[in-house]
Amino acid sequence: MRILLVEDEIGISQPLVKLLEKNNLPTDAVYDGVSGLMQAEKNIYDVIVLDIMLPEMNGLDVLRQLRSKNILTPILLLTAKDSVDDKVTGLELGADDYLTKPFSSVELIARVRALARRRPDIFSGATLSFGDVTLNTNNATIQIGGREENLTAKEAHILEILMKNAGNVISKEFLLDTVWGFDSEAMENTVEIYVHYLRKKLEKSECVKIITQRGLGYILREEPRC
Repeated sequence: MRILLVEDEIGISQPLVKLLEKNNLPTDAVYDGVSGLMQAEKNIYDVIVLDIMLPEMNGLDVLRQLRSKNILTPILLLTAKDSVDDKVTGLELGADDYLTKPFSSVELIARVRALARRRPDIFSGATLSFGDVTLNTNNATIQIGGREENLTAKEAHILEILMKNAGNVISKEFLLDTVWGFDSEAMENTVEIYVHYLRKKLEKSECVKIITQRGLGYILREEPRC
């Protein structure tokens, strides 16, 4: 899971990022509406926390453009205490929820998690299966032929993405943005290293292979004999 926070007040944004990440919700932060729109258009986030009052482009315009482009990521609007019209307009434009400033950190976490659960296309349960491999996303383990193997958090996240997109090419850039975050200093060779580790742990599988598509990325495939 990855969260996008679009909030221009550093004094609010930085503590929120720490709070979300402390609760196992990796978060990317941007500080104006244009940057928020550009990041959200990548469609790699599970929830967007979007302030309405933003420089460059306000949050309602960001919301309007995202929904017009059929980007359906759940959006939690942050609104001023007395901005009833903004709340109504936001919901009419396709926002999923709103939270009035100042807000409780506990309530924010609860609402973000509730929005994440609305995405059955991404959050379909704790386990994913492909071929003879079963991934438990809650505890970062895989089972192959009844034997369990531990993964690191990033290995598990990479495998989750590959399993949910099996048969399709997933680029290194997409994996960098999604697993490490768009502002991470990690390089493409970091992805290569983690995919190498993951391949070693999948060696016991008779069916499932990670194939490199040169110049494009990686594909998870099931061998015909399985």
